[in-house]
Amino acid sequence: MSLRPMGLPPVPEQTVRVARAAFPQGSLAIRVRDRLGEVFTDEPFAEAFGVRGAPGLSPGMLSLVTVLQFAENLTDRQAAAMAIRAIDWKYALGLELTDTGFDHSVLPRFRARLVGNGMERVVFDRLLEYCVDAGLVAAGGKQRTDSTHVVSAVRDLNRLELAGESVRAALEALSVAAPDWLARAVDVPEFAHRYGPRVDSWKLPGSKVKRDQLSQVYGQDALRLCRAVWSPDAPAWLREIGAVDIMRQVLVQTYTVRTSSRGKEVVSKREADEDGVPPGHLRLASPYDTDARWSAKGDDLFWLGYKVHLTESCDNTPPKPKPKPKPKPKPKSGDGRT
Repeated sequence: MSLRPMGLPPVPEQTVRVARAAFPQGSLAIRVRDRLGEVFTDEPFAEAFGVRGAPGLSPGMLSLVTVLQFAENLTDRQAAAMAIRAIDWKYALGLELTDTGFDHSVLPRFRARLVGNGMERVVFDRLLEYCVDAGLVAAGGKQRTDSTHVVSAVRDLNRLELAGESVRAALEALSVAAPDWLARAVDVPEFAHRYGPRVDSWKLPGSKVKRDQLSQVYGQDALRLCRAVWSPDAPAWLREIGAVDIMRQVLVQTYTVRTSSRGKEVVSKREADEDGVPPGHLRLASPYDTDARWSAKGDDLFWLGYKVHLTESCDNTPPKPKPKPKPKPKPKSGDGRT
């Protein structure tokens, strides 16, 4: 695919007339084309395209579609449909009213090409440069940053569920990667009975004593499996399996291993007051998403996932108060109005 730099084509006269009639106050797409059209050119993308072959769609036009798609929170299919049926989008892209647009698969391929050539920031940098030249953005101003929650796509697990589910995830990974070795390392019927279905609070014992006993069993199973994987006779590549390493981290963060006065090894759950627990930014919360963390904001917002930080400038002068509307004159008596 080759590139013949052209940029956004001029808006056809018929498209201008229809768009102005349909949007007398303008729209986002129309304002972007009128004020920022020079930002979306083809030349900055030249290195991502060859010089031979059939010419593809204008990268400047596709970058404008991508910006409008993000601004209106559209999927690729919806964005491609807007380029066909939305008058203001046709105005922004400089298309004839009869233009049939493009296939939605063009958009993901365009993004992949930008990422592959390190051009993710091209449009952003050009837009920032334009805003600086226009005096809309200046250095050294005031900014404010706030965070909001992002919920991860995993189940919320308590510490007991996390311990059992991490062992189950490691067993499933090992049963696929090294089934023969696993059959020799553990008691398969016993582990299959305990870790066949997923671990959740609906199937756990109701009494605290039985839950504590089950927690100890989970810790012993994790320790036994870790020792088998890290034994000299085990293949070294087993230690590189992600689920196995996660189980090892959960074991370290959740349990302590001590020797009793009688010389017996005791595996017990960590208590915050006695043994300490890892800080929140290090403590795993799911065996399937190692980046998710338990978080809180305020007194009533708790979630498992992430925080996204948003920063905005706040140098704008305060808006002038709107003038108070003038009171309507009261009708005079005898003028026929009630």
